[in-house]
Amino acid sequence: MDDQLRAGSIVALATPFASGDGAIDESAWRELLAWHADSGTAGVVVAGTTGESATTTAEERDRLLECAVESVGTRLSVIAGTGAASTAVAVRQSCRAASLGASAVLVATPHYIRPPQRGLLAHYRAIADECPVPVILYNVPARTAVDLEPDTVRALAAHPNVVAVKEAVADMSRVENYAARGIAVYSGDDPSALDAMRHGACGVVSVAANVAPKAVARMCAHAAAGEFEAAEKIDTRLQPLYRFLSLEPNPIPVKWMLATLGKMTSDIRLPLVPLDPRHNAAGLELAESLRE
Repeated sequence: MDDQLRAGSIVALATPFASGDGAIDESAWRELLAWHADSGTAGVVVAGTTGESATTTAEERDRLLECAVESVGTRLSVIAGTGAASTAVAVRQSCRAASLGASAVLVATPHYIRPPQRGLLAHYRAIADECPVPVILYNVPARTAVDLEPDTVRALAAHPNVVAVKEAVADMSRVENYAARGIAVYSGDDPSALDAMRHGACGVVSVAANVAPKAVARMCAHAAAGEFEAAEKIDTRLQPLYRFLSLEPNPIPVKWMLATLGKMTSDIRLPLVPLDPRHNAAGLELAESLRE
């Protein structure tokens, strides 16, 4: 793995918006970053799916990244989400993130277009050729409608600037195969993340870490040390959180939970809408159990 990246718990950070005008709440953002730096989190993903990248402007994403680099860039890996349906846009966004100080870029497969595997090869090679910081592949077919297949990942891993893959498909044979070939793997699926680490993953890019950063960081640390019994106990306690966070599309539940914990407002941008109130009672009970 590249020296700029850390193993362990990487949080896919939610973006706080101010009540009223809906602008980025920079104060809440900086407080979130400090909380993660103090909680054992290894890195943050800025403006990924959980950060509502689809409904933030280029200027807003730049500012989020600048604040993250300024606030915690010496303590955490600061990873910018730079995926796009257009290869040219993804290249431009990746180079821009690098110029602002990102440790690496996380590039999801192009959404909606559904390119063939040879198109994915060309897409990622174009980004890796141009981007001056490490590239992490991101496979999440449930959202993009295209699967980055293992043969393609292995071919891309030969590029010196492709340093890891975030794999959201809970297929342990993939994880084990990548790890055996020396390809760094981050789980992109909280419920199966510990199993992925048993099979060689170096950590998780986690939504749950938004609200339970210490617990997810400890689980990853135990797994890295081979202490899977201790990691399993933490994972078992986190299972209700994983289930809650999947009740509605991400990041609706996690923003509601963060608001309940006093970390940000629950404001979210259309076409996403606030959490259905029928989940509030269960969420409040869960939030009490998560307070540290």
